[in-house]
Amino acid sequence: MFGNLKHLNKYFRRYKTKLLLGCLFILLSNVANVYIPLNVKEGIDTLSKSGDFNVVLRLVAILLAAAFLSNLFRFFIRQTIIVVSREIEYDLRHDFWSHIQKLPLRFFQNNSTGNIMSHATNDISAVRMFVGPSVMYTIDNGIKFILTLSVMISLSPMLTLYALLPMPLMSFIVYVVMKKMHTKYTRIQEKLSDLTAKAQENFSGIRVIKSYEREDYEISEYKRESGEYLNRKMDQVKLQAFFGPIFMLIAGLSAIIVVLAGGNMIINNTLSVGVIFAFMLYLMDLIWPMISFGWVANMIQQADASMKRLLKIWNEPVEISDENVDARISSIKGDIEFRNVSFRYGENLPWVLKNLNLSIKHGETVAFIGNTGVGKTSLINLIPRLYDVTEGSVFIDGKDVRKIPLGVLRTGIGLVPQENFLFSDTLANNLMYGLDNGNEELVQKVSGIARLSKDVDTFPLGYETILGERGITLSGGQKQRSTLARAIAIDPKILILDDSFSAVDTNTEEEILRQLKEFMIDRTSIIISHRISTVKDSDKIFVLDEGKVVEQGTHDELVAKDGIYADLNTKQLLEKELLEMS
Repeated sequence: MFGNLKHLNKYFRRYKTKLLLGCLFILLSNVANVYIPLNVKEGIDTLSKSGDFNVVLRLVAILLAAAFLSNLFRFFIRQTIIVVSREIEYDLRHDFWSHIQKLPLRFFQNNSTGNIMSHATNDISAVRMFVGPSVMYTIDNGIKFILTLSVMISLSPMLTLYALLPMPLMSFIVYVVMKKMHTKYTRIQEKLSDLTAKAQENFSGIRVIKSYEREDYEISEYKRESGEYLNRKMDQVKLQAFFGPIFMLIAGLSAIIVVLAGGNMIINNTLSVGVIFAFMLYLMDLIWPMISFGWVANMIQQADASMKRLLKIWNEPVEISDENVDARISSIKGDIEFRNVSFRYGENLPWVLKNLNLSIKHGETVAFIGNTGVGKTSLINLIPRLYDVTEGSVFIDGKDVRKIPLGVLRTGIGLVPQENFLFSDTLANNLMYGLDNGNEELVQKVSGIARLSKDVDTFPLGYETILGERGITLSGGQKQRSTLARAIAIDPKILILDDSFSAVDTNTEEEILRQLKEFMIDRTSIIISHRISTVKDSDKIFVLDEGKVVEQGTHDELVAKDGIYADLNTKQLLEKELLEMS
C-alpha cells in the first residue's frame, strides 16, 4: 500500500545513527513508563495486606524517578528523530530542486509553474510529516504495545485476552478507512496544486487582469476552485473524524470488559485489586496510541500520495546532460554547422525544421528572417542545447554539440531570447547574473553597449535599483536592452539575438547595432528579426519558410532574387514611406 515511500529508504540510511539513537530513547522511555502502573499495583497490594506506609513511600519515589526518566528520554527522542526529519526535508528539497534544474524545457512547457511549486512545498512538507511524527509515533506506539502487553500477560494472561477482544474490530476499521483515505488525499493534493497554479498565474498576469477589468471574474474563479478544494478536504475531514471516537469507543469497551472480568476474578480470589488498577492504567496508557494511530494513518496516507506525485517528477528523464561529452573540450570558437537537422517538439507533433543544412563561419554576423512560426527560434535553441535535435546533428568547431560539456557550451553562448526575463533583484545583479564575480566597471561597459546607461541615470538608485518581479518596473525596451547587456557580460564567443529589438525604436536599434559591431569582432553573431533594417548589414541572411532555408545570401543578393526576402523588403519600405508621409 505504501510502495511510494520506499524511495525514502536511502535518506533513512543516511541518518541511521541518529535514528537508531532515537529508537533507543523510545525504548528507554517506554521501559521507564511501564514501571509506573507496576509500582501502583505494588503500593495498593502492600497497603491492602500489611499497611506498611514506608514501602509505599519507597514505591512513590521509584514512580517519580520513572516518570522523570520517561519524559527526559522523550525530550531526547525529539532531539533525534524530529531533527532527522528536518534534515531529510532539507535533502528532499535539495534533490528535488537539483533534478528540476536539469529537466529539459519541454517539461516546463507541459507543467504549470504553480503545480511544480506545489510539489516543492506542500508535497515535501507532507512527506516530512511522515519522516518525523509518523515514524516517531509508529515506533513509539509499537514498542509501547509490546512492552505493555508483555507486562499485562505476565500479570494475568486471561484478563489480557479479555482486554484484547475488541482489537480485531479496530484492525478491520483501519484497513477499510485507510484505503479510502489514500484516494481522498491524492485528490486533495491535486486540487491544491491547481489552486497554487491559479494563484501564481494571477500574480504573474495581474496587469492583464486589471487592463481587462477581470478582477471579479478571477475572484469568482478562485472561489470556485477553493470551493472544490474545501469539498474534497471536508470529505477527508469527515472520514478522519471517524477515527478518534471509534478508537475511544474500542478503548472504553476494553476497559468495561476488564472491570467486569477482573471484578469477577477478585470475587473468586484469583486476582488482586492492585492488578485491576494496573490494568486500568495500562489501558489508559494505550488510549493515546489508539487515537494517534488514526492520526498517524492519515499522515502516512498523505505522505504516500505526495510521494507518488514527487516521484512522477523524479522519474522524468534528464534528456540533456553531460553523460557522453568529451571532457577535454574546454572552450568554443564559433564555427557552426547544421547537418541534415530535423526537429519537432514531440513524437506526434508536426516537424518544425526539416532536413536543414547550413554553416556559419567564426566571426560572421548572420541573420535569420521569415514569417512567424517558420522555426527561427526553434533553430537557435538547438545551438546551446536548450533542445536536442530529433534527427541530424549540430556542430560547433567541428564537434557535435552533444559532445561539448554543457558548461563550456552555454557559457560560450550569449542568448537574448524573445521573452525577456529579469529577476526581482538589483539591476546590477541582473546584468551580472551569468558571472560569479562581476564588477562595476563591467556593468557600466555592457550598459553602454546596450544603450542602457542614460536610462539608469534616471533610476532612483541607479544600478542598485530593485526591479519588480520579472522586471515589471522597466519598459519593454529597457527589458530588452537589459537582457542584451546580461548576454554581453559573459563575453560570449557566439551571440544570439532572438527578435531582441522589437520594443526598441529604430534610432536606438541602429546605435546598439553599431556598438555591437565593434564588440563582436572575432565573434559569431546570429540575429533573428522581422525587420529588414535590423538584418540588412549581416554577412549572410537565411530566409526560412516551412522549416527550410529557401533563400540565402547578402541583402543585395536577396533583393535581386525577387523572392520572399524581396517581398518583405518592398512591404517594409512602403510601410516606412507611408509612416513618413502621415
